[in-house]
Amino acid sequence: MGPANDRLADRARSIFDQLGYTISGDGHRFRADREWKSVRVMATEDVPETPESGDLRCFVTYTDTAQDLRRKLLEDKPPYDWAIVSVEGEAAATD
Repeated sequence: MGPANDRLADRARSIFDQLGYTISGDGHRFRADREWKSVRVMATEDVPETPESGDLRCFVTYTDTAQDLRRKLLEDKPPYDWAIVSVEGEAAATD
């Protein structure tokens, strides 16, 4: 799995908050609810293992990771609707 740094998780929360969703949960995985929609959101810096279940899922990642993540999801064909939100920036550098 590809966990996110706090900055990316905060950006993901901000995106859904600005869209009028109610956020619940902590960390890089949370739920965003609005009207009839309940979206499982994962902020991730890299390409995670594809979750096996869910109805609606959204992956929030950096632009340089989004294409690889899209390719993996298309390949895996998970049994749920999914979306990817890419944000500008880059994963934290490691020493």
